[in-house]
Amino acid sequence: MKIAQVTPLYEAVPPKLYGGTERVVAHLTDALVDLGHEVTLFASADARTRAKLVPVRDQAIRLDPSPLKSDLAAHMTMLSEVMDRIDDFDVVHFHTDMIQFPMFRKYAGKTLTTLHGRLDMKDLPEVYERFGEYGLVSISDDQRRPLAFANWRATVHHGMPAEQYKFHAKSKGYLAFLGRISPEKRPDRAIEIALKLGKRLKMAAKVDAADKVYYETKIKPLIESSPLIEFIGEIGDHQKSEFLGGAEALLFPIDWPEPFGLVMIEAMACGTPVVAFKCGSTTEVIEDGATGFLVDTMEQAIAAADRAGLLDREAIRARFELRFSAQAMARRYVDVYNDLLAVQPVIAPPVNDVVTPLHEPRSFGNVA
Repeated sequence: MKIAQVTPLYEAVPPKLYGGTERVVAHLTDALVDLGHEVTLFASADARTRAKLVPVRDQAIRLDPSPLKSDLAAHMTMLSEVMDRIDDFDVVHFHTDMIQFPMFRKYAGKTLTTLHGRLDMKDLPEVYERFGEYGLVSISDDQRRPLAFANWRATVHHGMPAEQYKFHAKSKGYLAFLGRISPEKRPDRAIEIALKLGKRLKMAAKVDAADKVYYETKIKPLIESSPLIEFIGEIGDHQKSEFLGGAEALLFPIDWPEPFGLVMIEAMACGTPVVAFKCGSTTEVIEDGATGFLVDTMEQAIAAADRAGLLDREAIRARFELRFSAQAMARRYVDVYNDLLAVQPVIAPPVNDVVTPLHEPRSFGNVA
């Protein structure tokens, strides 16, 4: 199968530091190549991939030091390049939200769009009602709720390469927080859990410009008030295995409809259990009492973090390999691609100057 993967240009593929969507695209692309497909990746030139790379920008936007740049212009250039090559592909898989919808309407039937972000925002319903011909993939069933009417083809959970994460049979006794310092990620809850248990907490986190005031006024004082709390800052993929694998538990105390939460499966890949609040996708990712604990209150979270060390780390790693490997994700996407191809109109060759009618499309099934 000839497949195009079209990624956002904000981070490298995979990202050098923090970044979710581009990381997933990187792993999906390589896994599809390993499955024998002919894959073309449209991305910035600093991408690392086993697919054929079509570079559409010299480097990813976020770490580009240039003070004057246009993310819209960069993405429009990329989409134009994809359009120029549209006939080269059986399937064009977009990860760029909705920006491609007006340009590719004629070819909507050969495209698939995975939505990676939250969907409970004003203005989104009108877009997905207007462009209902585009087939969509959700990254969790919960993500769909604000746009239940949309043209959903499947839910495909994210996956990561098993070999990228080293299994750690024993922890080093600390709790971990990995992600962004932002109100919805609730790093304050993670700190409170650690302090109530008298356990060390290591925080490897990115501080966006939009969250700098929140960090400086709310979180930094909490970090500086206790020697149990260690703020490491933003880390890259090469550091995650050691960081997560050494943790007794990953704290995922979110307070928003998380579409997926890659850090949860990254921790599971290392054998580390996850203590997560029941929000967004967490009930789909975490198996309560097996790969971690699902909680509703801070009291439950504190108790869960205290007993997380009792869970079987080998079993957690095994569940990751079964459910969330990159290969598992790629196979599910191949099923969706095949469904997409099965309903594309096919024109039969003429017989005695009479054209056979188009085949009737069949309905899609849902891929869990």
